[in-house]
Amino acid sequence: MNNPKAMQLGMVGLGRMGANMVRRLMKEGHHCIAFDQSQENVTILEKEGAIGSTSLSDMVSKLTTPRAIWLMVPAAVVDETIAELVPHLSKDDIIIDGGNSYYIDDIRRAKELAAKNIHYVDVGTSGGVWGLERGYCMMIGGEKNSVQYLDPIFETLAPGIGTIPRTEGRPPNKGTAENGYLHCGPNGAGHFVKMVHNGIEYAIMAAYAEGLSIIKNSDIGKKTHDIDAETTPLRDPEHYQYDMDLPEISEVWRRGSVIASWLLDLTANAFAQDPALSKFAGRVSDSGEGRWTIKAAIDEGTPAPVLTTALYARFSSRGEAEFQNKILSAMRFGFGGHLEKKD
Repeated sequence: MNNPKAMQLGMVGLGRMGANMVRRLMKEGHHCIAFDQSQENVTILEKEGAIGSTSLSDMVSKLTTPRAIWLMVPAAVVDETIAELVPHLSKDDIIIDGGNSYYIDDIRRAKELAAKNIHYVDVGTSGGVWGLERGYCMMIGGEKNSVQYLDPIFETLAPGIGTIPRTEGRPPNKGTAENGYLHCGPNGAGHFVKMVHNGIEYAIMAAYAEGLSIIKNSDIGKKTHDIDAETTPLRDPEHYQYDMDLPEISEVWRRGSVIASWLLDLTANAFAQDPALSKFAGRVSDSGEGRWTIKAAIDEGTPAPVLTTALYARFSSRGEAEFQNKILSAMRFGFGGHLEKKD
C-alpha cells in the first residue's frame, strides 16, 4: 500500500498484542522490523511481510535514524530490554513502551534516557487480542515533538471515529481523542491514565460478575437447606423461585441497556459458548495497575472504595483470603465452640 505518511518502526515483543499491532501497521503501508525472543514468532511475521531480526542489535541495525522502537513486553523486563538497546542507539532515537508499566518508572526512564539524548514515550494501550480488527485505544505520555513525530503510527493503530457518534457539543477539530488516541501529558501521563483505566476495568468487571451471580442464585428457594445453629435460614424461600437464563439476560442487556458495553458483549459471548463457564476456575489475576491506582488514590486522598474492593476481590479469588478465614474460624470456635460446616 502506498501511504505517504508511512514510517519505519521496530517492534520488540510479538505476543498476543505486539504481533497484531505489526499486522495492522503493515496493512497501512508502514515498514516493521520485528524481534521476539521466540524466532518462531519472528518467522511467522516475516512470511506476512515484516523484516525479521535475530537480536535487538540486529533489529537496530536495520532501522534508519531517527529510529523508533516500540516495546511490547512485560513490565518486568522493560528495564533490561532498554539496557540492552541503549548501547546500539543514537541521538534522537525514540523508545516507546506500549505495555503496562508503572508510570513512576516512566518518569525515571525518561530522565535516564534524556541524559543520553534518547527520547522516551509511554503508551497505555487498550484493545487486547481484538486490536487488529478494532484498533487500539492509546493514552500517550512524552515530549510533544516526539509524540507528534510518531503520529502516523498512532493514527494507524487507533480505531478511528468509526461508527461511534460524535459527542454532542464537542468542539470540531479539538484533537485526536475521538480517533482513539490522546497525548495526555509529559512522561508517565500515558501510563497514569491507563493505570486508572484498568482500575475502572476491575470495578466494572466485578459489578457484572456480582450482579449476574445474584441472578444465578435467584432459585435458592427451590433448594433444601440445613437447619441448624450454624446456618441462617432463608426466611422467604417463595421470593427466590426463579429459573433465570443468564445467556439470554446478558444478551438482552446488550440491546439498548444503560449498562451495555464491550465487556458485557464478551460476557454474552462466553455464556453463549458455555453457560456454566466450565473452562474457568475463577482465579482472577491482577497485573499491577489496580494496585497502583489505589496507591495513587491514597497518595491523593481521593476516595476509591469501589475500585479498592474490586482489587481485593481478585486477591480473594486466588485463595489469598484462606488464612484470614482460618483465623475467623478459630475465633468462632474459641468463643462459642462453633465447628466449621462441611460442604
